[in-house]
Amino acid sequence: MNTLILLRHAKAAHVPGLADRERPLTDRGEQDAGRAGQALKRMGLSPDLVLCSPSMRTRQTAELALAALAPQAPVHLDSEIYEAYPDELLELIGRTDDEVSTLLLVGHNPGVHELVMNLSLTSDEAFPPGAFAVLETGAWADLGPGDGRLVSRWNPKVD
Repeated sequence: MNTLILLRHAKAAHVPGLADRERPLTDRGEQDAGRAGQALKRMGLSPDLVLCSPSMRTRQTAELALAALAPQAPVHLDSEIYEAYPDELLELIGRTDDEVSTLLLVGHNPGVHELVMNLSLTSDEAFPPGAFAVLETGAWADLGPGDGRLVSRWNPKVD
């Protein structure tokens, strides 16, 4: 059994003239990213590998969450995650080495949220910036609709 953690980047600033990929986290976003890492740590989770979009806000979210969770976890920046559709994210996850049993993907909506719903066949619940979902899955290469069991969700606006 594998564990997939899907984390949406935390709240990002809208800075006039700044390219979307370079948008940094707000102060609230920084706090929420750290809180997400603490929540995952309380759940006893620690990623073997982190797949992260190369945008500034996702990199910062990963860094702050991992500081509380697993500072030594290897992080792979992958441009395919930026603006990815759920099927593209699923394809990327499917290329993960079988030795990885806990995978953390840090990305963007709507792709991350739609992937949670696709894998777990759950209804549309709020998935705000900084939210994550934890799913139990089978082999990475075999994942498809309904192949994930939703174990936990976390919303920074509720916790």
